[in-house]
Amino acid sequence: MLLLGSHLLLAQTHPIKITKRYLNLPVSQNDSRGTMQFKVNGNPERSFKIRLASEKPDYWVFCDMVALQGKTIEIGYDGKADGLGKIYQDDQVAGQDSMYREQNRPQYHFTTRRGWINDPNGMIFYEGEYHLFYQHNPYEREWENMSWGHAVSKDMMHWEELPTALSPDNMGTMFSGSTIIDYENTAGFNKGNTPAMVAFFTVDNPEKQVQCMAYSLDKGRTWTKYDKNPLIDSKAKWSSKDTRDPRVFWYKPGKHWVMALNERDGHSIYTSKNLKEWQFQSHLTGFWECPDLFELPVDGDKNKTKWVMYGASASYMIGSFDGKAFKPESGKHYYTTGSIYAAQTFANMPESDPRRIQIGWGRVSHTGMPFNGMMLLPTELRLRTTKNGVRLVSQPVKETEQLFKKEGQWTALSSDDANAKLKAMQSLDQFRIKTTIKLSHATSAGISLLGQRILDYDMNSNLVNGVFYSPEDMTSMEVTADIYVDRTSVEIFIDNGAYSYSFQRKANADAKEGLVFWGNRIEVRNLEVFTAKSAWK
Repeated sequence: MLLLGSHLLLAQTHPIKITKRYLNLPVSQNDSRGTMQFKVNGNPERSFKIRLASEKPDYWVFCDMVALQGKTIEIGYDGKADGLGKIYQDDQVAGQDSMYREQNRPQYHFTTRRGWINDPNGMIFYEGEYHLFYQHNPYEREWENMSWGHAVSKDMMHWEELPTALSPDNMGTMFSGSTIIDYENTAGFNKGNTPAMVAFFTVDNPEKQVQCMAYSLDKGRTWTKYDKNPLIDSKAKWSSKDTRDPRVFWYKPGKHWVMALNERDGHSIYTSKNLKEWQFQSHLTGFWECPDLFELPVDGDKNKTKWVMYGASASYMIGSFDGKAFKPESGKHYYTTGSIYAAQTFANMPESDPRRIQIGWGRVSHTGMPFNGMMLLPTELRLRTTKNGVRLVSQPVKETEQLFKKEGQWTALSSDDANAKLKAMQSLDQFRIKTTIKLSHATSAGISLLGQRILDYDMNSNLVNGVFYSPEDMTSMEVTADIYVDRTSVEIFIDNGAYSYSFQRKANADAKEGLVFWGNRIEVRNLEVFTAKSAWK
């Protein structure tokens, strides 16, 4: 028997009329995965793998049924069927009352309501909204069922999660990609004065990976997959399945579209006039996954620009681009390390706000939670001339400031005096600290949080938390850090964004001190402390 809402219904393949917004599904990590399928009028509507809980659920996930309101579906499941009787429909997600207030829910970083997330996809600004699509498994907190999740925001800090944008189909699962706005109707999808939002994505199946597209005429709320997919099937060309993550943009000087596509051992460039027919142009080795390619002014000078070729591991090259080939001039470099992976920048930023804003996947887990993974803070990328040449730097966007309230600022403190100021922060699980420390009798110094060294500057070996870092002033004895602590993560920006890193919070069970400066006779030249608001309603 299957109980849905107030209706007692027969076994899983019998008709069920959808009268509520959500189907709530019980999940247990102790159960094996089975395949669940919904059918409408005998035709498959969706199919996904799920660990349906046969006994007590570890947590609940949901299916958003807004597109099927009033329709009759049939549910099929080839796994252990004991959990079918626990499925119910409601106008709320199971656990809605405590959502965003869970013990290990990040409070100012984006996380999905339920399930797994990884790579950000299709990031685009359109008509006042920032769109964040992302790799998503809606049905479990581990990787599977790759789909495009979707959230929108007015300010990149307060997000509204929308129904899944792209779901697996008979071609395969939905891997990473990008979106554009086709203002000139080059693909012919526009309707009247409404330009199409067009998504490019990789479809993955056991045989190969191919590049496909879909379009939306309602600001990304619903999508139509192109009926002549795939656009590119390059497995034979490369003798490799690894052909994925299309990054598409308009190249104004050549009046054509460009696609940067990871293929086998690097990034390829394809071009198109109509988004449907693509021509291979060039290939650059040395990168793996999730390409991004963009132009930035150097030191803010619009008359002096460089192009940046970027890969999933946050390595990059600086060079020139003629619309068909990228020519590197320096690299590979890094400006950030740690939990970040597969970062992407927003497309279609307005001329009045030409910032290059990036969001990366934070590979951070959240103990005991029905979700996994997070997005790191949105950061603005700039090119800055340094002693080593032109380099990328990153800092949190100005929109983050609204969530932080300064509680105090002091200068010229000893570490003992600074630690006394930090005591007020000991009981908080989300806060921000800005500090500059000067070493004179120590070769290393920093800050610990419950025994975890969140800032560890080894001046003698030129290391910041174990990664080589040489300050702009080569004889400097100082380091400046802007530290963002959330419930499960730490992000730190060194010397105005010259280097940044992020990681998962891991308190030492034996730690006797909370938040403290350490180091022999260091001077805390500046200390600012901020409390943090929650971004969730």
